[in-house]
Amino acid sequence: MYPTNMMPYPMIVHHPVAAHQNDYRFPQYRVLQMVQNCEATCEYTRNEILKMEDTRSRQEQLKLLSDCANICTLTAKYIASQSRFAKSLASLCAQVCKVCGSHCLKHSDKTSQACGQICLNCAQECRDFAGAGR
Repeated sequence: MYPTNMMPYPMIVHHPVAAHQNDYRFPQYRVLQMVQNCEATCEYTRNEILKMEDTRSRQEQLKLLSDCANICTLTAKYIASQSRFAKSLASLCAQVCKVCGSHCLKHSDKTSQACGQICLNCAQECRDFAGAGR
């Protein structure tokens, strides 16, 4: 296993939409970056779990990781396109990320622990985004 700060690939996805995090032309940059990072982390974690010997006991986690990665992908697309439904989808994304993150934190391996924290951070960012400007 890799320490949480030494994953084999960067855990931050940089999006070409904005040159800088505080780019005033795309204020949703922060949440977009967060959901893309969560998606990549869930995919990575799912693949690491599939390499383990006993995946039978981790079926619920595998399903949640897949659900979380999928909703994050869709949410990122809606945010990037500035869809009128982006905030509604972000609210659902927050729910899925919270459940996935909480479940991952129940497992003691470092990959699941790191993923759990990233999911919970994403859930908060999505809640904040969904609640903004309502």
